[in-house]
This record gives sequence, C-alpha cells and structure tokens, in this order.
Amino acid sequence: TMLTAISMSAIATNGVVPAGGSYYMISRSLGPEFGGAVGLCFYLGTTFAGAMYILGTIEILLAYIFPAMAIFKAEDASGEAAAMLNNMRVYGTCVLTCMATVVFVGVKYVNKFALVFLGCVILSILAIYAGVIKSAFDPPSFPICLLGNRTLSRHGFDLCTKMVVEGNETVGSKLWELFCTSRFLNATCDEYFTMNNVTEIEGIPGAASGLIQENLWSSYLTKGVIVEKRGLPSVSTPDTPVDMDQPYVFSDMTSYFTLLVGIYFPSVTGIMAGSNRSGDLRDAQKSIPTGTILAIATTSAVYISSVVLFGACIEGVVLRDKFGEAVNGNLVVGTLAWPSPWVIVIGSFFSTCGAGLQSLTGAPRLLQAISRDGIVPFLRVFGHGKANGEPTWALLLTACICEIGILIASLDEVAPILSMFFLMCYMFVNLACAVQTLLRTPNWRPRFRYYHWTLSFLGMSLCLALMFICSWYYALVAMLIAGLIYKYIEYRGAEKEWGDGIRGLSLSAARYALLRLEEGPPHTKNWRPQLLVLVRGDQEQNVVHPQLLSFTSQLKAGKGLTIVASVLEGTFLDNHPQAQRAEESIRRLMEAEKVKGFCQVVISSNLRDGMSHLIQSSGLGGLQHNTVLVGWPRSWRQKEDHQTWRNFIELVRETTAGHLALLVAKNVAMFPGNQERFSEGHIDVWWIVHDGGMLMLLPFLLRHHKVWRKCKMRIFTVAQMDDNSIQMKKDLTTFLYHLRITAEVEVVEMHESDISAYTYEKTLVMEQRSQILKQMHLTKNEREREIQSITDESRGSIRRKNPANTRLRLSVPEEQVGDGEEKPEEEVQLIHDKNATTFSSSSQSPGDEVETAPEKVHLTWTKEKSVAEKNKSKSPVSPEGIKDFFNMKPEWENLNQSNVRRMHTAVKLNEVIVKKSQDAKLVLLNMPGPPRNRKGDENYMEFLEVLTEHLDRVLLVRGGGREVITIYS
Repeated sequence: TMLTAISMSAIATNGVVPAGGSYYMISRSLGPEFGGAVGLCFYLGTTFAGAMYILGTIEILLAYIFPAMAIFKAEDASGEAAAMLNNMRVYGTCVLTCMATVVFVGVKYVNKFALVFLGCVILSILAIYAGVIKSAFDPPSFPICLLGNRTLSRHGFDLCTKMVVEGNETVGSKLWELFCTSRFLNATCDEYFTMNNVTEIEGIPGAASGLIQENLWSSYLTKGVIVEKRGLPSVSTPDTPVDMDQPYVFSDMTSYFTLLVGIYFPSVTGIMAGSNRSGDLRDAQKSIPTGTILAIATTSAVYISSVVLFGACIEGVVLRDKFGEAVNGNLVVGTLAWPSPWVIVIGSFFSTCGAGLQSLTGAPRLLQAISRDGIVPFLRVFGHGKANGEPTWALLLTACICEIGILIASLDEVAPILSMFFLMCYMFVNLACAVQTLLRTPNWRPRFRYYHWTLSFLGMSLCLALMFICSWYYALVAMLIAGLIYKYIEYRGAEKEWGDGIRGLSLSAARYALLRLEEGPPHTKNWRPQLLVLVRGDQEQNVVHPQLLSFTSQLKAGKGLTIVASVLEGTFLDNHPQAQRAEESIRRLMEAEKVKGFCQVVISSNLRDGMSHLIQSSGLGGLQHNTVLVGWPRSWRQKEDHQTWRNFIELVRETTAGHLALLVAKNVAMFPGNQERFSEGHIDVWWIVHDGGMLMLLPFLLRHHKVWRKCKMRIFTVAQMDDNSIQMKKDLTTFLYHLRITAEVEVVEMHESDISAYTYEKTLVMEQRSQILKQMHLTKNEREREIQSITDESRGSIRRKNPANTRLRLSVPEEQVGDGEEKPEEEVQLIHDKNATTFSSSSQSPGDEVETAPEKVHLTWTKEKSVAEKNKSKSPVSPEGIKDFFNMKPEWENLNQSNVRRMHTAVKLNEVIVKKSQDAKLVLLNMPGPPRNRKGDENYMEFLEVLTEHLDRVLLVRGGGREVITIYS
C-alpha cells in the first residue's frame, strides 16, 4: 500500500485531479479502456467494502451491545452461525437504508459524522494500549476451560470441573452431563473425557507472561478440527471419533497464510478514500499525497503493534476462537481494553459504521465520474444527479449492489472479492506511474519528487503476486471481468484522446517496430498483400465504388497494411477543405466496411501525378504497400481526351517499375458486399503465367472471409493439343499439395484453329479508330459520330461474312489469314523478367525492336516442351501467339499482321475462359503487360477488353516479382 501511495502521489501532483480520484488518474495515464475497466472494478470493490463494513457493524451490535435484538435464534450450538447470518441480513438492510439516506441528504453531514467516528477510533486504540500496559502488572481475569489440551465451549456449562458436591453427595457437573449419559458417577462417559483431566487457564495472562514466544509461530487449522493448546499433556483416543455435538471449540474454516492475507487486506484498503473524493478537496494535489502517506504510516504502525501486543497478552486458543465460544461470547479485546470493555465495543461499532458511510460516499462519485466521461454508453444515466452535483442515480445503484453483499452476509466470502478488485486498482496505479516515468513524456512533471519507476514496478509486481497468492481463481475471475469491460469499452465506448501513456507507449512501440523493419526486406514466409487501394470520388467527395473497399475487407480480413487513397485535382490552398471532406468520407466508408487501415488524400495538379505520388510515397519506412488495387476504367472509350485510359496504363507501368503487384477489379459494381453470402460457386484461377504464386494466394485469402467461404477453388492452365496434359495436371496437383492449397485442377487444351472473321474486323476497327483519332482534330461530337460509323460498318461486315450467328465469339474458318513470318529468336514464354513484363533496355530507343535477354522464365507447361516449341513451326494459336499478346511488342510497320495475331489470341483465350468460367463467382487471370512502344496504348486497352468480355467479375493480377509462395512457408 505504501508503494501504491507513492505512485498515486506522483500521478496526483501531475496536474489537477477532479472528481473520480483513482479512476481519473488511471484513465488519464493509461487510456479510457484501462481506466474504465479498472475504475468499474474498483467501484465494485468499494461498494462491496461498504457491505462488509455494514456487516461488521451488525455483528458488533448483535454479539456485544444488544444480543437480545436477534430475530433468529439457534436451537443448538451448530446453528448459531446460520442464525447470526440471517440476523445480519435483516439488520444490515435496515442500516444500509439509513446510511444511504444520510448520504443522499448531503456529503456535508457525512463529513460531520466523520469527526465523531474518528474520535471513537482514536479512543479505542488508546484504550487497547492502556490495557496492554495494565496487563503487564495486573492482568484481567479471563478463565479458559480445557479438557486435556482441547478447548471447551462455555455455552453448556458454568463450572470447569467434572464433579460437584451437592449436599453430602458427589455428582457429575453440567460438564459431566455433556460427555456422559447421566449425572451419576457410574454413567457411561466419552473415552477421551474419562482419560483426561479438566484444567482452567487464564485467557489473558498479560504482556509479562512471555506468551509471545509461543504465539510467534504459525498454527493453521483445518475446518472441523478442535482448537488445541500446545504444550499441555493429553491422552489421545485414535479409535474414538470426535462428536461434533460435544462442547469443543471447532475451527469453522481451513486457514492458511494466503487466506488470512485476503481477509486482512481490506482493512488497509482505505488509502483510496481521499482520492475517491478528490472533487470535494480544496487542494487535491496537496491533500492526497500528504493525507494518504501519513494515514498509511499511522495505520500500519497501529496494525503491526496491535498484532504483536495481542500475541504477547492473549492465549493462542483464544485468538483462534473466531466466535468467542471459549469465553461464552465475551469480547476478548474489550476485556483487554482499559478502563472498560465498552470503550472498544463502542469505538469498533462507530468505526465500522463510519467506514461504511465513507464507502457509500466515495463509490457513487466514482461511478458518476465514469458515467460523465461517456466511455461506457449504458452508464451515462448515472452521471446525472441533483442540482448541486450529488450523484443521486449513482447512489441508488450503489445501494442496490451493496445490498447484494449484505445478502451474502458472510464476511469471509466477501473479503476475497474485495481484495482482488482493490489489488487490481493498486496494480494499475503503479503501472500508470511506471509507464509515465519510463516514457519521459514532456507533460510528466509531478511535484511529488520521491518516486521512482522501480518502486512502481515493484508495487505492481507485488499486487499481481498477491492476487494469485490470496486466491488464484478469484484473481482470474476479477481479471476476466476487467477484460470484458475493457473490450466492451474498446468496441462500444466513446473514443477519447487524453494524451494517455498507452498512446505514448504505442508510439514508442511503433517507432521501434518500424526501425526493425528497416533492417531488411520481409522473408517470403511473411509476405502478404499490403494494399494501396486507389479510389475515386464524385462531386460530393463520396467514393464512387464502395464495393472496392468491401473487396479489400474480404481480401485482408483485418490483417496487414491497408491504405485507402484518393487524388483531388487542383492546388492545396484552394482544395484543402474538399480534401478533408473526402478523407472523412473515406474513413466513414472504411468503418462501415470494417476495413482496418489508413486513409490518405493528396491534392495534385493532375490525376496522373497524384497517383504517381501515392505509389511512390505511401507508407512509412519499412511499412509500405506492395500491392496496388484499382478499378477498371469502365468508360474509357467515352472520354474526350482519353486521359483516363492513359492514366491507367501509366499506373500499370509505374507499379511494374516499383516492383509492386497490381490488382485490377473489372465490373467492380457487381462485386459482393460484406453482407452477401455465396452458398456455392467457384473461384476460377486462369494460371496462364507463373507469377510466383500470386494467383494462388488471392483465392486462398478470399476464402477466409464469410462471403467466399463456401466457394470452391478451381485452377485452369492452358496447353496445346500435343502437350502431355495428364502429366501437366499431375505436376500442378503436386505443386498445390506442397503449397497446402486445396483446389480442382483442369488443363485446357487450345485447339489450333484459323483466325476468325470477327478477329479481322475487331482488329480493323481498332486500327482505324487509332489512326483516325490521331490524324484528325475533330470535336467531341464529331469524334463520337466517327467512331460510331466505323463500328457500324465493321458490324455489318461481320454479318455479311457470318449471317448464321452474329455472336462476337464465333469464328469463321473460311476467312483465313496467317502470319507467315516467325522470329526464330523469340522464346516460348509469357513473361520475360521478374516483374512479369518486358521493357527495352536504357540503351534502346522507344521504337527499337531488339529484346533484352530474359532474367527468369516461368511456364505453366514443362521445360522439355518449351525447348521443343522453339524449333517448331508456329500455328496461328501457339505459345508464341499467347506470348505476343502478353508481351505486346507490335511491329508498327506491319501493324495489321501483328495485331491480327494478338487479337486472335485474345479472342480464343476469351472463348475458352467464358466456356469454362461463365458461371464462376470470380475469375482471376494474369494481366498482360503494356506495350513498350507507347503508340500502342489504346490497342492494349482493346486487347484487355476482348480478353475479359462476357465475364461478370474479373480480377486481373499482375505480379511484382517479390510475392513468391515457397513450398515450406
């Protein structure tokens, strides 16, 4: 308690301490969650302490002052304890009502009564010391009757002897009748009674008797055993069981050190009484440290001296006689007191009564302070009271909880609960002081200088150890209650920023963790998508596609880093209010979609520079994004200046240059919200390019969310007709087994078919539009009419060539145009380098067609087949055709032939994907890289449109080269 008082003094002198006392100190030092949890537990402890003090008042009243007031009477000695508890329940309720009324009238009356109670306590203590001094030369008469070494209860007899003389005849005494069948000497008696003598000793031999040597050592008892005096001769009878109805003094409970500590500890819990009423103190910063430390020093000296003096003056059997049965209910300490036992009786009565009043005064104010802070929503009603600030509703709740403790009645059952709550409060007071001292925050400047973090840490450790020493199960229950309150405040309570130490500790921990991340890149085993989500806002700064954040929540499941960012066009000075509104809108949406992460809005002169800035600078230190999630620019054809799709392609190039993975959600408006559930369905992965496992990882993460949990995963890979499909499927199944991913595997064979008429028409429309828009300077309406006319003409050509079916996916074998030129130096691969794209070296010009050597080749087919394919003549749909499509390296001098072949590849792939995955809930496939020559950017967008048309939900995935899933990760 002294260590706690030192810590509390340091906190109390570090600023103004209003109403709330210990709760205020803890909450402002450790945050609202800890403050609310510990404050409510301390409130419960203070309330139950009031019940304990009231029960003590009733026990003194019925046992010593007015025994005749007992309503319930015991028929025999075994029922006395139960009768006393029932009487305490009835009278305790009456006393509680009276005390609550006094507190309701006003605290000033409690303060007036406090002086009277304090005077009675001082007189009682002085009477005990005077009695101890007097016992050294004139000990009081306090006889104790023993049978052998067993202590006898005085309730059934008056003379400590076996036989008495009545007239001229010797007969058995009343004690004889309790152990024998009759008063006559020839009666059958208890064997132990027959073999042992009756002796009478003084219960209070005095301070000069040397009794301290005998009582110095512990003597713990088990429940139901007889209280015996050590050192007296006794003839034991092991074959004769002890009868519980015999007039022995039995121990009513099993005693041990930790139990006694738990019972004793509430007597020293008054150190918070002053802090609980800090709002009523004139100068809390001065009164709390001085009053608390002096009170602890005084009471500790009184307690320790009293224990030593009682052990020196009173027999051990009397000290262990809880109900005073050996002395017929007489008050032992009262007998020791001088000049009269009534001094200690009256003093004890008013002392416990005053302690109960103090508890009923401090507990409601503590609850009122918690309620007014608003951190616990359902307690806000208890923050109201009378006009003068008296906590009326809090007092009513306190009285009801206190009544529960009174109905329990047993002090031994109530005391351990109190000890846990008080110890928990003391522990967190010490923790608060230690944390503030170690953090060395600029605001930590207490006037009280006699503290150190080691003392606070020692006090915290002792409190925690004492909780488990006293009662480990009560300690666990108390911690569970505090933990539940903490989590409730964390999720449902009001957000408060009080500059607490936990926030400072979090900042220090975050700084340390970020510095550790700077030591090196994360290991492959720790790789997970750290998302930078780029969203777009409307005129009101609301997110256009909130489904993108729903998908983010489903993908992340609250783990890892998530940054939701947006770009506003303009200048910072002019658009700062709009940026704040946009940021607040994004935060609200993140909270609604349960996306745990950060929000960032930047203002830039144009969208392209803003997105580039976000990609380069988002994050902090080693905590940076490695994956960018964006939506597909759905209306990219309708934009007047075509800047939308140009920004998109530049975004693709910049993520590749930064070694970042890219996720593009197409038809994002059709993506499910967090409230939707798929009861069945598939997540299809088209594994055209080996991207290190990114395509495998994303469905695995999605299926952890309840939206996708019941969807099954299917993996498709593409092979030629003459490939060993069975071996490919077996290898891929083994690969998935080592990755510990469950999925269906299917190898799709691409038929070598001719180029369809639709492919030619699609390519022609694409080329003509590109050339027209580049060479003509038309108005917006004229451009739209020109594009429409070209499209109509192309569709008419398709209908003429294929009148039977006008579906875009249908091929026309009669129209065959092949690409006769093949480049022998081209390799059978889909993606050249580690970034899953191809770029020319720095020495090449933009139009140069020379390729650099690939760093690494990833294939979904076997290596042997890859080598064989190099020397094969290429068919219209071949791995080279797929490679050309994904590499996007058109020879602009022969524009029609290159584009025809790539468009043919896109059409055929789309036909296969639609055929297999049209009903899939989500389709994931590799995203081809943009062209090295920027003149083909618009064609690149056309190819992607063709590749993904007729599919509901598509996620284009482009790896960054670092997200490799290892087999042993």
